[in-house]
Amino acid sequence: MTASEVLDALIPLVEDLSRDLPERERYRRLLTTLRTLFPGDAAALLRLDEDTLVPLAIDGLTSDTLGRRFRVSDHPRFAALLSSEEPTRFPADSEMPDPYDGLVHGVSGHLEVHDCLGCPLLIGGRPWGLLTLDSLDPERFDTIDMNTLQAFLSLAAATVSVAERIDTLERNTEEERQRAEAYRQASGQGSRELIGSSTAHQQLVNEIRVVAHSDLTVLITGETGVGKELVANAIHTGSPRANKPMISLNCAALPDTLVESELFGHVRGAFSGASSDRRGKFELADGGTLFLDEVGELPLGVQAKLLRVLQNGQLQRIGSDSEHKVDVRLIAATNRDLADEVREGRFRADLYHRLSVYPLRVPPLRERGRDVLLLAGFFLEENRARLGLLSIRLGQDAQSALLSYNWPGNVRELEHMIGRSAFKALSRHRERPRILTLTAADLGMSANHGGELLTAAPSAGAADAGEANVTDFRSAVTAYERTLVSDALERNNHNWAAVARALGMDRANLNRLAKRLGLK
Repeated sequence: MTASEVLDALIPLVEDLSRDLPERERYRRLLTTLRTLFPGDAAALLRLDEDTLVPLAIDGLTSDTLGRRFRVSDHPRFAALLSSEEPTRFPADSEMPDPYDGLVHGVSGHLEVHDCLGCPLLIGGRPWGLLTLDSLDPERFDTIDMNTLQAFLSLAAATVSVAERIDTLERNTEEERQRAEAYRQASGQGSRELIGSSTAHQQLVNEIRVVAHSDLTVLITGETGVGKELVANAIHTGSPRANKPMISLNCAALPDTLVESELFGHVRGAFSGASSDRRGKFELADGGTLFLDEVGELPLGVQAKLLRVLQNGQLQRIGSDSEHKVDVRLIAATNRDLADEVREGRFRADLYHRLSVYPLRVPPLRERGRDVLLLAGFFLEENRARLGLLSIRLGQDAQSALLSYNWPGNVRELEHMIGRSAFKALSRHRERPRILTLTAADLGMSANHGGELLTAAPSAGAADAGEANVTDFRSAVTAYERTLVSDALERNNHNWAAVARALGMDRANLNRLAKRLGLK
């Protein structure tokens, strides 16, 4: 490439520095220029987040790569790149495993990366992240011009710096962010993030950002498994209360007799077993946020007392005449239609209106398009680390099946499917593979019928096709019942009373069903 051609490629990046561009578009243009100057098969920009590299933009890699989170200690090549201030090219025969093996877009089979070039990006003298360039041709980067590469890296660092400055202006002060992060780590809250790039997901993120800065009561609605608790965590983390505790209570996981004590506390001797004074969730959350999950399960008597606390901020522990003043921001969540519950007399209308000051709907996975591949990438990377593999990838038929499936169980169903399928697929290999590729069949899905789940096969030796169909139908019904009860058990922390309420079943009937399904 001539000097003139290099200049022509770099000038648009310089012009972009003064433009107001979305971060995603800014980084996309950066990778496009990189591949123009240094042709290869794949490129990626990754940001260093503590000990983990987070992909921000990719070109030539499979879509699920954006959902992966690469722990540096698990990937010696990434560690080597970050330990140097200069670009590093690995020998084609390097014994270090490559994190992108099997992830190059459009390549079938287990073909591995053969030429790998990585460049650390330094901002303020500190490592910000990496730019990587990979090729299946082991000699692709033999004639690379280091001066051109250094010029590009300088512009890349400037691009990242501009994006970082814009991002900083849009967030709270660094001091507030650090306090929130310190509390999150100290309190042991999960570190999972909201992953997605679809329009529906971005709209949700924007609404979270808006309501987080207020003190409004939020009612999060959505189907089971969409991630309502993650949304609640994001609201708290982005709020002025972020350096105060966030206390959670699953209202469906407790017997009716204990819900009131959990919320408001009790004094010694208030009831049988109350051997000492105990603060409730409201007092523990004083100054911070209280998250009530499955709020639609609250008994009517407790609803009235909750309404009183929300109205005047005062509560009484069970058995006490003293009142306690609390300052709590309430976030509630439910998978029920509370308006219908009000009409049916199962939920107080005044409490419903008090909770739904800012209703926030979390979209189901089927409305989020290709987000399913990003989320799958995140879960694949989690399972890769858990199983000790170099890489777990999705075959093309698996990707198509995931995109076609309706996801009644939403993100939770996807997470369980990936974990289960990876384990089963690995167990079928006599020798441990370097790269594990999951097919639609491994996921238990049909690649040819809209991504349907495969039901149990008819029993061998059935008398005729009619009997086989009956057997298949019964197996499918049993599998559905088992999934329904198992998911309810997980949501309610294996509290059978709460499961019975959630499923609208008599406790004795649920016990008999659980025994028949082998769950008890």
